[in-house]
Amino acid sequence: MHVATPEIERLDPASNLTDLVVKRLGADPARTVYSVQQGQSLDALAWEEVTAFQFLERVRGIAKGLIASGIQPGDMIAVMSATSYQWALVDQAIWFAGAISVPIYETSSPSQVAYILSDSGATTVFVAGKSPARAVARAIETHNLGAINQLELTEAGLSGLAASGSDVPNDDVEAARTLATMRSTATVVYTSGTTGTPKGAMISHGNLAEGAVNIVPFAGDIVLSDPNPRLLMFLPLAHILARAVQYFCLVADIQVAHTSDTSNVTKIMQAYQPTWLLVVPRVLEKAYNAVLTQADEATGLRKSLLTDAIEVAEQWSRAHQANHMPVGLRIKHAFYNRVVYAKIREVFGGQARAAVSGASPLNEKLAHLFTGMGLEIYEGYGLTESTAPAAVNVPHNARLGSVGKLVPGMEAKLADSGELLLRGVVVSPGYLSQEDTADSFDAEGWFATGDLAEIDDDGFLYITGRTKDLLVTAGGKNVSPAPLEETISTAPIVAHAIVVGENKPFVGVLISLDTDELRAWAVRRGKVGLTLEEARTDADVHAEIQSYIDLANQSVSKAESVRKMVILPTELSQETGHVTPSEKLRRASVVEDFDEAMDELYG
Repeated sequence: MHVATPEIERLDPASNLTDLVVKRLGADPARTVYSVQQGQSLDALAWEEVTAFQFLERVRGIAKGLIASGIQPGDMIAVMSATSYQWALVDQAIWFAGAISVPIYETSSPSQVAYILSDSGATTVFVAGKSPARAVARAIETHNLGAINQLELTEAGLSGLAASGSDVPNDDVEAARTLATMRSTATVVYTSGTTGTPKGAMISHGNLAEGAVNIVPFAGDIVLSDPNPRLLMFLPLAHILARAVQYFCLVADIQVAHTSDTSNVTKIMQAYQPTWLLVVPRVLEKAYNAVLTQADEATGLRKSLLTDAIEVAEQWSRAHQANHMPVGLRIKHAFYNRVVYAKIREVFGGQARAAVSGASPLNEKLAHLFTGMGLEIYEGYGLTESTAPAAVNVPHNARLGSVGKLVPGMEAKLADSGELLLRGVVVSPGYLSQEDTADSFDAEGWFATGDLAEIDDDGFLYITGRTKDLLVTAGGKNVSPAPLEETISTAPIVAHAIVVGENKPFVGVLISLDTDELRAWAVRRGKVGLTLEEARTDADVHAEIQSYIDLANQSVSKAESVRKMVILPTELSQETGHVTPSEKLRRASVVEDFDEAMDELYG
């Protein structure tokens, strides 16, 4: 099957993404484009507004500093930092200087940093924070990278850089800024490397700029639903999803604030009051667990109300999608909307009525639950190579459980194997490595995503698994682990579920517990002090997880069902090397590193 969504707008091929920025921001220089958090006290949060004029002046000043330091058009400049307003400044300044940005996750190890710097050829890197600075220094020292110019991504560092370029003429910046075209590379973003060595995907000026003018109108009912739209950006800007959305917001008159304080993000949301949310599924899972904890800890009438409210929210959303709403359900939902759901929405600041979820698969149950509570969830789909959003659900054209329809300017079709192929305005022209490009892109520009998919008659996309994750049991049964893992991972005490069974007699699952949730769960059940090691064999813990395994098994045949679980002795994380910064599992490394657990499953 082949589907396509016509593009809404084309831009001048000779222009670039900074032209769109200059045009849009120049049209209203007094509008607020960013809000910068002032101070660290969560009890007295304040915001300094940055106008379009102020932002452009600062960007040009930093670009002058880069030019004065010897940066030439086409040079690679790496950025290793937590999400911040300063990140937004240097992103544009790099492009205004005619250079190419190369993001590095702030949690990257020295070897990962060394690989990206070496592979990209970047000889300048912006760094913020002690840990990233140590990682860069160690990478340079232990991998013989040669001369790497390190710049501080702080207010003081950027001010000093701008001062060093004060003598650079405005014409020099303009010449560098306008040199690139829509076909030129704007940024090189490295894939997560879940199944091999990370690949540097070249994202063009056109991918970002034409993505913005096509996607923003398509999703306007979400992102522009308020007269003064606001977004709190807390996802890592090293991830293409956050970077792309930040650019879209800049040229679409959506004010953005930043925070990297993910442990207090809900408090910051309550102060900033975003009008829509950009999230990854793990954020919604954590919020769902908090709701379940409230219900679990409540007593009497309050417990009954909360428990029923959770069930009603999901039922209402499913009935609404099916366009069949029983009168009794409508009445109960209206009641809970006043006494329960409104308070839950306050956790997200109270103003947001919609959230876009991306980066990894979202469990359909969670989407229905939050939609029923008045925070409509619109799941999207994309990859690094598609500049993130290639498809997304939008109001009046949504189907929960799918990842929506293609954004304007995109085409999709399925290979004979069921693999999803993409082509269009947001699809990368390829990787830095010509060999990698040849492996994933054909002569007609179709990109092989590596995702298995289905497309229904209305054009909605459903991602059913990864081609490389597909398991074949000893009995010859093909099993896609993703749907099973999504359901099992909704158990509050489960951080990650890894379904296994390649060449094995049955399907099993390795469980990584969420130690914070486990601690709270144990207290509620009179098991204070329950350790992770004790939990591995605790009957109540097993029963709790088994209930979610049973739920997952209802959606598959007996041959595909999970027969046995083993709880891992360690919580999987980025630090252990088993989870990427975007919360994707490195499945092969889990199976390889926990051979004793695999023996326990199949021994």
